[in-house]
Amino acid sequence: MKITGIGNALLDVLIRLESDKTLRKLGLEKGAMDLIDESKMKEIQGLESRLPRSEAPGGSVSNTMRSLARLGATVGYIGKIGNDKTGEIYEKETAKAGVHTHFVQNEGVSGCSTVLVSPDGERTMATYLGLAATLNDAEITDNMLDGYDCIYVEGYLISNEKLFLPVLQRAKKAGLKIALDLANFNIVNGFRDLLKEVIPEYIDILFSNESEAEAFTGLPAREAIRELLKMVDISVVTIGKDGALAGRGNDVVKVNAHKVNVLDTTGAGDNFAAGFLYGYAQGASTEQSAQIGALLAGNVVETMGAQIESGRWEKINLKVCEILRK
Repeated sequence: MKITGIGNALLDVLIRLESDKTLRKLGLEKGAMDLIDESKMKEIQGLESRLPRSEAPGGSVSNTMRSLARLGATVGYIGKIGNDKTGEIYEKETAKAGVHTHFVQNEGVSGCSTVLVSPDGERTMATYLGLAATLNDAEITDNMLDGYDCIYVEGYLISNEKLFLPVLQRAKKAGLKIALDLANFNIVNGFRDLLKEVIPEYIDILFSNESEAEAFTGLPAREAIRELLKMVDISVVTIGKDGALAGRGNDVVKVNAHKVNVLDTTGAGDNFAAGFLYGYAQGASTEQSAQIGALLAGNVVETMGAQIESGRWEKINLKVCEILRK
């Protein structure tokens, strides 16, 4: 099974701060995630240009697709970038990870999420969506969807009226399985009525975390998953340090989280989805797929950032093979 993803193409620029004075100078609340304009983005990145920084493709579905590629899956990614240095880096690094890129590129500024890491490890995010948020269905060609069996859709796209529903309709008509990540409990609260229409009609696989599942159903996670399974074929609800619940039909399994030294939880859900979708693509059971998801999530939280360190993948792939042989 070949899987493609669609999401907001945002380059992550991670900057390690010497103190929180920088946050106060910029007028940013520590630990918050704010949407900013282009001038604010340039101010933030220029203010501390001497500090150590790293750049990597970001956006939740992009993170998932790159980890899927490292597992050996055939994957693609659809997004929108500008004809600038940021867009160039994003496309180059995504392709380098083994993902087939299907980018719409226009004149303008690419999306960027600046992540300011305080000395205590807490992250403050300032996101400029740029061209990423202007992607529309008319820009997505049939060739971008041809050859894929499943499409993974980023929940944040629900606010893009010219993209979200039209893409779901096209994917359904083309016979693709559709997976959706609920993204954030604020998204659920803001678009609950639309989600209640869309999910039963279009979605085959639904990913959510505990707070998102509870916001959508009004039920605790362990009850919420049963409610969600009335709407979709497969539902996965991650429950942090307690692991995850995964269900198909009337069967629900729980997998435990790996006991690890947690450094940074960024990307845990994205990598869980990658592991689960890989298992699904291989025809594995729901429990096996969830175990692979837990394996990837356990590895990414031991590293800084949303991607698993390259040196870990050999052992991960060996462990995945063991899970699939059970």
